[in-house]
Amino acid sequence: MFEYHGWISVQESADADDEGSDGSPGGDGLRRIAGAVTARIGEIAGPGLLDLRWMNGELFLHLGGFRNHRDPEVLAFFGEVGGLAPGSYGVMHVRDDEDPGRENEVRVLRMVRGRVTEETETALSPCIPVLEDPYRG
Repeated sequence: MFEYHGWISVQESADADDEGSDGSPGGDGLRRIAGAVTARIGEIAGPGLLDLRWMNGELFLHLGGFRNHRDPEVLAFFGEVGGLAPGSYGVMHVRDDEDPGRENEVRVLRMVRGRVTEETETALSPCIPVLEDPYRG
C-alpha cells in the first residue's frame, strides 16, 4: 500500500518581494511555472489528487492518493516542482509498506527553497503500534 498527502507553496524564488512586472504577486515567471506544472500533471494524472490552483494571488499544489503499490512518479514529481520553482516550500507525508526497512514508518518529504529532504515522521511512526494494532492471527 502506498499512501501520500502533501502540499507545496509554489514560489519562483525565495525573494520576499517576488512580484510581477505589474506589481502583482506572481508575474510572468510564476505563470510559466504554472504552465509547466500543469503540463506535467497532465502527463502523470491518475486516480489520485493533483490539484494546482491560484489562491489569493499565490500558487499552491495539493497532492494525495492511496494506491496498491508505490508510485515513483509522484515522488519524483514532488522534487520536480522544486526544480522548476526554486523558492517553493511544502511537505508530503508518505507511507509505503513495500519500502524495505521503512515499511513500518511514515516519512515526511520536506521542501525548502525547492530542495527536498526526507526523514521519518515521528508523530506517526512506527505505524504499528502508533496507527494500527499489531496483527493477531
